[in-house]
Amino acid sequence: MKRQKKCYLYTRVSTAMQVDGYSLDAQKDKLRKYAEYQDMTIVSEFSDAGFSGKNIKGRPEFLRMMEKIESGKDNVDFVLVFKLSRFGRNAADVLNSLQTMQDYGVNLICVEDGIDSSKDAGKLMISVLSAVAEIERENIRTQTMAGREQKAKEGKWNGGFAPYGYKLEKGQLLIADGEAEIIRIIYDRYIHTGDGIGAVAKYLNHNGYTKKLRQNNTISGFSESFVKAVLDNPVYMGKIAYGRRRTEKKAGTRNEMHVVEQSEYPIYEGCHEAIISESDWQLAQQKRKINAYKREKVHDIDHAHILSGILKCPCCGKSLYGNIAKAHSKDRYTRYYYYCKNTLGETGHQCSFRFNIEQKEMNRITAAVISAMVRDERFRDAIKKKIGTAVDISEMEERIEALQEQLRQVQGTKTRLEHQMDNLAVTDSYYEQKIADLQRRYDEQYHKTEMIEAQIEEWHSRMLNIQQEKISADNIYQLLLAFDKLYDTFSEVEQRDFMRAFIERIDIYPEKPKNGCWIRNIVFNFPMPVHGREMKTLPLESQSTVETVALLAKEGPA
Repeated sequence: MKRQKKCYLYTRVSTAMQVDGYSLDAQKDKLRKYAEYQDMTIVSEFSDAGFSGKNIKGRPEFLRMMEKIESGKDNVDFVLVFKLSRFGRNAADVLNSLQTMQDYGVNLICVEDGIDSSKDAGKLMISVLSAVAEIERENIRTQTMAGREQKAKEGKWNGGFAPYGYKLEKGQLLIADGEAEIIRIIYDRYIHTGDGIGAVAKYLNHNGYTKKLRQNNTISGFSESFVKAVLDNPVYMGKIAYGRRRTEKKAGTRNEMHVVEQSEYPIYEGCHEAIISESDWQLAQQKRKINAYKREKVHDIDHAHILSGILKCPCCGKSLYGNIAKAHSKDRYTRYYYYCKNTLGETGHQCSFRFNIEQKEMNRITAAVISAMVRDERFRDAIKKKIGTAVDISEMEERIEALQEQLRQVQGTKTRLEHQMDNLAVTDSYYEQKIADLQRRYDEQYHKTEMIEAQIEEWHSRMLNIQQEKISADNIYQLLLAFDKLYDTFSEVEQRDFMRAFIERIDIYPEKPKNGCWIRNIVFNFPMPVHGREMKTLPLESQSTVETVALLAKEGPA
């Protein structure tokens, strides 16, 4: 008696919502009727609901079916699928899986396509159709990207959330007045001061500026990554960039993709209004390149302008920088000063501060202020208690985890939309409208992904900065306890590094007071226990404090 053939049924849909004829129930009904007609015994049924056909790794039921075939326990002859596209869309995966099945004596039948791999023409047909399916998939992606580039060439926004500083109305970028001012400040400080990216972020955070929260953003502060993204985005000079980030296959994988930053990309004239001028954007790019290189000193290699960038001009608020008066033939003595660059008019800012403050004098006064602080027993006791205290970052870790969960949800949505586009029949009378709608939603997921990844980076950066600030603070606190013993033994470079790690800014008077103390107040990088309370700003207005400082300035640190 002839043995009745055995089979497995395999069905798959990409989403729960499928057109008639492709639903799981419709596929199963068709396959069961075919098995009955061919007098086959159905041993097991396997169904993957909501999984893509682009690779087999993400389809648990398919993998379970392949394991059972390899075990040989059921001794099946065929796997029945509705169409080849239900078996898989990646040509290599389809052929590899089919080869594995045939190694165990199992063939594939695609009922709707009329393909039977046990027949001579069957495997060839499977090879051709699976390759065509993959080519179609790539063509859709290529056409989509071409459409996006054309939109950029026309100066139009390519969808997704508007960049900070703009709002989106009817697909058009419009300036958001409440946010644009932050963009202008970032460019102004980066171009016209000595501030780097980190210093610009610190300036915004320490001067009462807050970031408007939108698109589930929970960080009102400014990070270095945010400032960097603003400075590098040509959208703010009225341009549209295309291809700054590209989705590429990961090396060594067949189907895994990742987003890669591009060093070069085309920039087109935008339809939107610029927030900053093109010349300012170019100046920012020049500084970004210059900051990648260290300048070589041409004068005394052992000399460092200790307070350069920390001292602030009392007229325009910009930083004071080091200046050198070359040695005269009379005394052969080189003099060093702090001065305001804006007096030269090079930056276009007007400033009436005309003093060149002798560095030796200002350095001695500043060291005297710190020495006066550390000689206070209350200060020393409070500092000792602060060293080694733990930093609580649990809330930040929870926020990062919540954002990572959002990212997983967005990636899941992107995958589902991808599946819907894969399975949308070109014969559908509304195909063009549906594919356009799906593509719009698909693009939005990329922008959401970018936004969430930026937030995660910001929180990681903020957490790392706090941890590093804690470590730095501990080091500074330790040094402060031994300040009078150590400071004079430091080289000028070490003294400069210490001051920058300890002090954020020093505000001075527009003219030298009679008591000789230029300093109006000092703003620290960390809260300091001064006069029995925590403070970041130390005003030097107390007569007793000034007298102490003046005395110490004459003596120098002990």
